[in-house]
Amino acid sequence: MTQLTEPGDQRLAKGARARASIARRAAELASVEGLDGISIGMLATDLGISKSGIATLFGTKEALQLAAVQTARDVFIERVIAPSLREPAGRGRIRTLIERWFAHIENPPFPGGCFRVATLAEFSSKQGAVRDAVVADRDEWLALLTTEIGKAQDLGDFPGADPGQLVFELDAVVSAANIARQVGDSARVDAARVIAGRLLAG
Repeated sequence: MTQLTEPGDQRLAKGARARASIARRAAELASVEGLDGISIGMLATDLGISKSGIATLFGTKEALQLAAVQTARDVFIERVIAPSLREPAGRGRIRTLIERWFAHIENPPFPGGCFRVATLAEFSSKQGAVRDAVVADRDEWLALLTTEIGKAQDLGDFPGADPGQLVFELDAVVSAANIARQVGDSARVDAARVIAGRLLAG
């Protein structure tokens, strides 16, 4: 009988699953400890596996950090962006994007809340590949929002609004809501929702 999966393919698949699992845990820890706070040794101790096993999969701390950034990005796309883009273009899609963004903050997949907000604060004044990845992730998300608001304007929504300015304001409000949520200030999270709603109604 012909094998449908070669042993080498099985090893690759197993390695990919292990890499994904470790990267997810790295993102969880980084949301609390910061990206600079994670290391191959920390992950090995936390997961109860050997340092050499993690080193074989990632090679360097920087590669592990980059994998954590990519994992957090993938989770955000899955939870916020992909479902929202199934909505028709226009004000309704923008509202869905912002509502799912708030939900991502209020019911976060990582213990430290919004990964992007936490890592931007940590890496904004640094240089290197990790900082570039963190900034690129933020820039691409804000560019998507700006593009979607432009599409909504083509349909007659948000007349007279400056898409870039509106996105800047929304980003500031939702980022503040994340901080409020992390310190247990639910009243200010609610206030941020009201402000965002007012911005989207304009």
